[in-house]
Amino acid sequence: MRIAVVTSDVPFVEGGHLTIARATVRALKDCGHEADLVTTPQNRFGRQFRAYLATRLTDVGLDGLGRKIDQVISFRFPSYAVRHERHACWLNHRLREYYDLWPMLKSRLGPRGLVKESLRRWLIHRLDNRLLRRNVTKLFAQSKTIQDRLRRWGRIPSEVLYPPPPQRKYRTDGYEPVIFAVSRLQYLKRLDLLVEAMGLVRDKRLRAVIIGEGPEKESLSRLIRERGLERRVSLLGAAEEEAVLRAYASCRAVFFCPRQEDYGLVTVEAFASRKAVITATDSGGPAEIVRDGQTGFVVPPRPEAVAAKLDLLASDRRRAEAMGERAFRQVSGMTWERAVKTLLGSSGPS
Repeated sequence: MRIAVVTSDVPFVEGGHLTIARATVRALKDCGHEADLVTTPQNRFGRQFRAYLATRLTDVGLDGLGRKIDQVISFRFPSYAVRHERHACWLNHRLREYYDLWPMLKSRLGPRGLVKESLRRWLIHRLDNRLLRRNVTKLFAQSKTIQDRLRRWGRIPSEVLYPPPPQRKYRTDGYEPVIFAVSRLQYLKRLDLLVEAMGLVRDKRLRAVIIGEGPEKESLSRLIRERGLERRVSLLGAAEEEAVLRAYASCRAVFFCPRQEDYGLVTVEAFASRKAVITATDSGGPAEIVRDGQTGFVVPPRPEAVAAKLDLLASDRRRAEAMGERAFRQVSGMTWERAVKTLLGSSGPS
């Protein structure tokens, strides 16, 4: 089969959806198919309708040599606006500011802005509903969190299909007294929760290493200084893939406590490295995957709750190793071969 994998792209931002899309292309090729990645615009906030139109007009019926494209697999908004008779959407998310993040956006708007954005939100809801019901022939959600949002806003049925870890050279080098976190430094990722928790940890041998760039970098640096944690919490900035894999391989466990994450590849990448994950009860996708007390910990999003689990892992390396082994066994059942078979098996016209 000849398959076009379609997702929207934002300049200079490497989101998890793009990583999953590229991994899907590779998996399709590994399974003997022809596959290529097609990126469509997302556009800055306020210009979304142009992006929907541009995506709608994107030709994915034939390739550049005039050969038929047999199927499309789309991802996040507005990539699911492309037209094809065999169209499976593996949804990462819609425009969250008009769905689950609407209260946050609404609180920042004045009277005039509220009227304008409320109208846009109303139109986007109806457009998404029509596209995901009529334009897509099979809809998969990348987590139960995403599936629940589809039900809440639109009553749109879907099937959950968790993405496996991207095809990288994961390994396990040890369990040093280091808690590793990798993420964009944004408010929703709640890396300040890790910094605050490190200030409460009793075992002063434990360190935290954070890889990532983003708008919260300065505030996190300031918080580290205010708490006197310069020697125990390191902000390393952006890093190449090998540095990230090395950090996964050597750490004691991984911290990943975002607020209502769609899915979050960090969890399964940590599991593939035989590392337990500390996440929060309101973290969405990660909280679905982590088995509390078995493959990690699911705790209330409070510094003292996180610190208690950090102390537990710092003082008991064997526990961390055992949890990491269970995590590896869990993620080993999530294969790309199975994902490809599911995506291609039920995408004919309804």
